[in-house]
Amino acid sequence: MKELTVIKIGGNIVEKPAELENFLEKFSKYPHPKILVHGGGAYATELSHKLGIKVNVTDGRRITDSETLKLVAMVYAGLINKTIVALLQKYGCNAIGLSGADGDLIPAVKRSTHPLNYGFVGDINPENINTPLISSLLARGLVPVFCAITHDRNGSLLNTNADTTASSLAVSLSKDYYTELVYCFEKDGVLSDPENPDSVLPLITKAIFERLKNEGAISKGMIPKLDNAFCALEKGVRRVFIKNAKNLDNETGTLLK
Repeated sequence: MKELTVIKIGGNIVEKPAELENFLEKFSKYPHPKILVHGGGAYATELSHKLGIKVNVTDGRRITDSETLKLVAMVYAGLINKTIVALLQKYGCNAIGLSGADGDLIPAVKRSTHPLNYGFVGDINPENINTPLISSLLARGLVPVFCAITHDRNGSLLNTNADTTASSLAVSLSKDYYTELVYCFEKDGVLSDPENPDSVLPLITKAIFERLKNEGAISKGMIPKLDNAFCALEKGVRRVFIKNAKNLDNETGTLLK
């Protein structure tokens, strides 16, 4: 089987033009077939404040009411997605920008209102991802760039965590490719002490993760990322890296196994 890398870039990098372009230049040179999934939460939060739309985040996940859904759809699937695609074209990477609604690529189910109502938030079953269409795009030399917007097959868009989207894509495609999942953000890896940037853990197992989580040593925003990462490993993804976007082209960071 061919190798495939699913790379997710966080919103804190997306909102910084120089850092984003530096990352995309490295991404364009990344070997073998690849998929990019991007966030944009930081930009969406900034714009929400400017427009007077209340931001409500619980355990690192955005609660999405109808007004917030309009905003994130415009930001994620519009401005950010097409900006990334345009920059990749600049570096000779023939990218195609996509949401989960396009080509019925990533259908999702609106999350249950119990125990907490997240609003228009979608949960993905990797089995439902349209892998044949994704594989056909890859076979044509195209690089899919996914935003974190999915759909419910009933006419509604849904906001879906970008880490979850990346994990689900990697799991779904692991049947046809040797998949690697890479989460890129502004830190050098998973930190044992959130206040100490030099406390990078080079390796985390599920047992270490559970211990650090129980000790409160992992920040709330990192918990869903690691949950998704270990879920991906359990479902067929070969390996998961969490690293600084600046280090995309080297092996530094945190390896999960």
